[in-house]
Amino acid sequence: MEIQRKSNLSYQEFMDEHHNPGIPVILTDATKVWKANGLFTPDWFRENYPEKESDVLNMETGKPYKMKEVMDLAEHSSEENLAPYPLTFNISKEIPEMLDLLLPLNLGYAKPNWLESSSFKRGNWGGIIELFVGGPGGKFPYVHKDYYHLSAWINQLYGEKMFTVFPRGQEKFLYATEKNQWRSEVNVFNPDLEKHPEFKHATPISFKVSAGETLYIPFGIWHTAHSLSPTISVAFDQLNSKNFPLFMNDVWNFKKEGSKLKAVAAYLYALASGMGCRLKENF
Repeated sequence: MEIQRKSNLSYQEFMDEHHNPGIPVILTDATKVWKANGLFTPDWFRENYPEKESDVLNMETGKPYKMKEVMDLAEHSSEENLAPYPLTFNISKEIPEMLDLLLPLNLGYAKPNWLESSSFKRGNWGGIIELFVGGPGGKFPYVHKDYYHLSAWINQLYGEKMFTVFPRGQEKFLYATEKNQWRSEVNVFNPDLEKHPEFKHATPISFKVSAGETLYIPFGIWHTAHSLSPTISVAFDQLNSKNFPLFMNDVWNFKKEGSKLKAVAAYLYALASGMGCRLKENF
């Protein structure tokens, strides 16, 4: 499988060639509709949101990193002195004033997205818009699939990242277990083949995503990333009728680990929310 780069793709072409068959793609011009495109730089964030707090704690102080600290860390990161990765901000909650720079959020492609509905937002099943900041050498700590079988949209707005994806069905080679189906045990950046000999049968596909490009990762695709330079990206998830059945399975499986009664309530709420979204699409 090769990850294609495409531009000037119509919505129907995207649906037919990528969404429906579940094939990743890099859209080279999707973020042109955003005011944020070409605007986001470390200096811009230091100037506009210096005191905004990250979701990540400084292990020395026990307090969240602030935006100006995050940008300094990203720009001064190196293989010898790595910045924490990823450093994230919940835009939806912490910097909602930024949302005007990210409209239309669906980029003309990520629709329908049921996570944008008020009912799914109340369920806390994703639906947030996150700012990811990294420095050179920063690696996501593991290969993973997104929880709840959500599809991911990763919009690179500054710098370059190297992504690695694995086709579906490689759980055995990635040493995913029934207990932890979402995370690989293998350090794919430096695999130990004595400990994980089956990994030699895996087929990683690595590629760069540069500023202004958007990576669409359909649900169920294993992926990870590392920054090649100081990087700033915006990511959000997508749920619709395509991944809703698997989403419902996950709602039940996750919630039943606590209380069966709460699992039933969550399942019924999610089911009703999905039915409501489906009805709106048909009218």
